[in-house]
Amino acid sequence: MRWFSLLAIFFLCWFMTLFAVLPFSANTADEAGETMPPGHAESAPYIFRPWQIVIRTTIVALILTGSFYGIYRAGWLDVAIPNSAVDRLP
Repeated sequence: MRWFSLLAIFFLCWFMTLFAVLPFSANTADEAGETMPPGHAESAPYIFRPWQIVIRTTIVALILTGSFYGIYRAGWLDVAIPNSAVDRLP
C-alpha cells in the first residue's frame, strides 16, 4: 500500500471519528448548573474545548487506521480487482 493511500484512509477515519467523538463531554449550561449567557442557544456547549476533541479524534483515528493496516498486511483484506471486473472497466 502506498503511503498516500494510507494517509487518505487516516483522514477518512479522522473525519468519521470526529463526528462520533464530538458529542462526548459536551455539557450545556443547564447540565453544568450555570446560567446561560444571553444570546446563546440552549444546546450550545457550556465550555468548548476543541483541542481536547482533536486529540481524542486523532488517537481513535490512529487506532482505526492501524487496525486497518494490520488487517491489510495480514492478508485478510484483498484489494485486487478480480479479472471478471477488469473486463468491464472502460
